[in-house]
Amino acid sequence: MERIDTDICIIGAGSGGLSVAVGAAQMGARVVLLEGHKMGGDCLNYGCVPSKALIAAGKQAHALGQGAQYGVADAAPVVDYAAAKDHVADVIATIAPADSQERFEGLGVQVIREFGRFISKTEVQAGDRIITARRFVVATGSGPFVPPIDGLDTVTVHTNETIFDLRTRPEHLLIIGGGNIGIEMAQAHVRLGSRVTVIEGQTALAKDDPEHSAIVLDRLRAEGVEIIEGAQAERVSATGGVTVHTGDREITGSHLLMAVGRKVNVEGLDLDKAGVAHDRRGVKVGADLKSVSNKRVYAVGDAAGGLQFTHLAGYHAGIVVRSAVLGLPAKARTDHIPWATYTDPELAQVGLTEAQARKKHGRNLTVVRSDYAENDRAIAERRTTGQIKVMVVRGRPVGASIVGHAAGELIGYWALAIANNLRMQAISNTVLPYPTYSEINKRAAGAYFGPKLFESATVKRVVRLVQRWLP
Repeated sequence: MERIDTDICIIGAGSGGLSVAVGAAQMGARVVLLEGHKMGGDCLNYGCVPSKALIAAGKQAHALGQGAQYGVADAAPVVDYAAAKDHVADVIATIAPADSQERFEGLGVQVIREFGRFISKTEVQAGDRIITARRFVVATGSGPFVPPIDGLDTVTVHTNETIFDLRTRPEHLLIIGGGNIGIEMAQAHVRLGSRVTVIEGQTALAKDDPEHSAIVLDRLRAEGVEIIEGAQAERVSATGGVTVHTGDREITGSHLLMAVGRKVNVEGLDLDKAGVAHDRRGVKVGADLKSVSNKRVYAVGDAAGGLQFTHLAGYHAGIVVRSAVLGLPAKARTDHIPWATYTDPELAQVGLTEAQARKKHGRNLTVVRSDYAENDRAIAERRTTGQIKVMVVRGRPVGASIVGHAAGELIGYWALAIANNLRMQAISNTVLPYPTYSEINKRAAGAYFGPKLFESATVKRVVRLVQRWLP
């Protein structure tokens, strides 16, 4: 056995692990990075990147049938599904060098292409190497969860790890799960010419503002996606294709995509040998992202047992670098972490939803709104479906929900405000170019101050006095 001594050993080369590796190595720490599968992890190879690439293909196909409103004749798209998948593969290949073994070795990271597992509180084994480190970072991410539904073993079950390799367009795609992954793939595939049915045991897009989720789901239904809510998949059978049985219904299609959630990758790490407390949600960590039972071990991203977003893993990496490399105190928070669902229209959230804010802040809460229909850029581009809703407490935003074009971009405004404890006045004071969608955010701030300025009897009395005494 070869023995390696290092400062930081990272298990997993996804977003979180790579970010820790590059930060630590560039600051002078000795870093060993273990990855037994693909560099870049789920996001690059099976998640964020390929899904957005396929969504872009679907958006282009859909746009061909929307020209008449601009004075351009509509055209029926001719979709080459295999070529769309070539586009997906090309996007992955274009981004892959940034996450490659060669790049990280060039930065001074020792990359070992083996899975790692703990053999003691201070050692990890990867293949025929034993790594001793001052600090370990578990950055193993998550994979698709496939529930134990009767009959699944009789059909081909696609997940996000296989759907992007499919070269033949599904005639009728059945999607079990109405979360963001299922809904994004539903719209992409219906726009590329598939018939699509989404089967959701409870409520589709349940984690987002229900008023805004309804706008997205209505759009999907208008485009031809069948969304069946409150229908638990109880059994699956092979019928020349695949049939999902939901108690009182049988839905038959040609292909099945499972999109019911994620399972954290902690099996095989032998965390017990390192004295690292964990459960099915991941490693049990404190706000400092250290294991509650072994302070040498950190966990980031999905492995830390909380929200499951690529950008959260990157944020966690910064916390770990500050703590493990610089020895400075650092704690993670989640109130400023945004997320987005990349449907058309997009759906985005940061901080508290309206329901959460009302429950937490009661009478101290003010909810302000601004509609896309009041934005001149949206009117010019005929993208007027949408709304922003901002939850404000004592002059500061505590949450924002956006549905509409580029919502994933616009939510960054409010993530910045919440992260830096800005007041609504900071938003109102900002001068923005006209006409832009970003003015929707400023209009929401105006909606907060408007009643205080224009409907206040006190303000009107003061103005009359000022006007009387002005020379």
